[in-house]
Amino acid sequence: MTERIPGEASAEPKGEGSAGLIRLSEFRTLWAAYAQSVLGDQLARVALSLLVFDRTESAGWTAATYALTSLPALLSGVLLSGLADRFPRRTVMMGCDLLRAVLVGLMALPGTPLPLLAGLLVLAQLAEAPFGASQGALMPVVLGGRLYERGQRVMMITHQAGQLVGFALGGVLVVWLGSHLALGLNALTFLVSAVLIRLGVKARPVDTVAGAAPKRMHTQVGKAAALIWSDPRLRSLVALGWLAGFIVLPEGLAAPFAEEAGSGAASVGLLLAAHPAGMVLGAALLGRPVFDAERRRRLLGPLAVGANLPLVVYWAGPGVGVALLVLLVSGICSAYQITAGATFVLLTPADQRGQALGLARSGLTAMQGVGVAGGGLAAELSGSSAQTIGGAGLVGTLLAVLVAVSWSRARGTSAGTIPLSA
Repeated sequence: MTERIPGEASAEPKGEGSAGLIRLSEFRTLWAAYAQSVLGDQLARVALSLLVFDRTESAGWTAATYALTSLPALLSGVLLSGLADRFPRRTVMMGCDLLRAVLVGLMALPGTPLPLLAGLLVLAQLAEAPFGASQGALMPVVLGGRLYERGQRVMMITHQAGQLVGFALGGVLVVWLGSHLALGLNALTFLVSAVLIRLGVKARPVDTVAGAAPKRMHTQVGKAAALIWSDPRLRSLVALGWLAGFIVLPEGLAAPFAEEAGSGAASVGLLLAAHPAGMVLGAALLGRPVFDAERRRRLLGPLAVGANLPLVVYWAGPGVGVALLVLLVSGICSAYQITAGATFVLLTPADQRGQALGLARSGLTAMQGVGVAGGGLAAELSGSSAQTIGGAGLVGTLLAVLVAVSWSRARGTSAGTIPLSA
């Protein structure tokens, strides 16, 4: 017995590519707000790194400040994502954007002390999780189940392209504009996003189950965790996502690997860009009509294995050229994450999507952090970044096989146990 998501045809609707989605006014608004925010965020990361290093001349403080651009999301993903289920999602998104516009605007003021700068940065990043949870939960409502995964593909491609462009041009723009003006520009992107959402997204009531009382935060978190754990499909999909903790390791060790391979600093940028480029290519390939929604879900397990297995090649100590090819192939297969994430959202009851999505994303962030930190320690002890990445690829492959089997069994035995709605 195979799983079928209600509301989805067995094949993709024909004649509607990404351009067709952009013609949908609400999706176009969400996409435009997201695209310019991604570019602004990458610019701000470069600006903060240069600003802190200029003041302290400390690589440690610079790295710690960069870490603050993502680590607070771990806390807010668990504790604050539930706001997306308790209040209208458009309201939550606008509130988060306005809050970040004010906080980043204060960071942009010349002479802001570094401790205050760090505090403002943490507060601004805490707003990321409820915004992302609200956006993620709102997308199925805007697009419907049939088009939702395609919309997620467009958002992922936008994110990866925004990162590539933002990091590539960020340094040049910061030098030209200055760190403070660059931060001010990032604050402006949040304000623009809030205005776009206010004008272009419909106001909708909170998703609630009839007769349900508002949940306290700890109850909401506990129910979402229990929901994920109790359903083998959701549990397997979360595990498929968390495998990224192994796949991200080459990114964290790109610089030491390039040195071991006898290549210059310029190759580090290529190594960092190869995997995102592969994901963009993989997303485009999986979006072709030959891969309908059901086929993509069947391929989740094999692609998860394919995302980890190429990393084993690192064990042989390849040159940068071979490593780039390995990362490109891994990135192509890693595009399975789009289908895994979209299926997870569609399988989650509408009134719990925000909190469940926040928990899954927080776990993903934690796994990536643990993966990079553990890989760095292993590389220090072993003295070889290449062997560390190869070992991570081997462990990741073995775990991916186990998760793939779990997902295959869950699809065959648990279909229809959760009511689905767009």
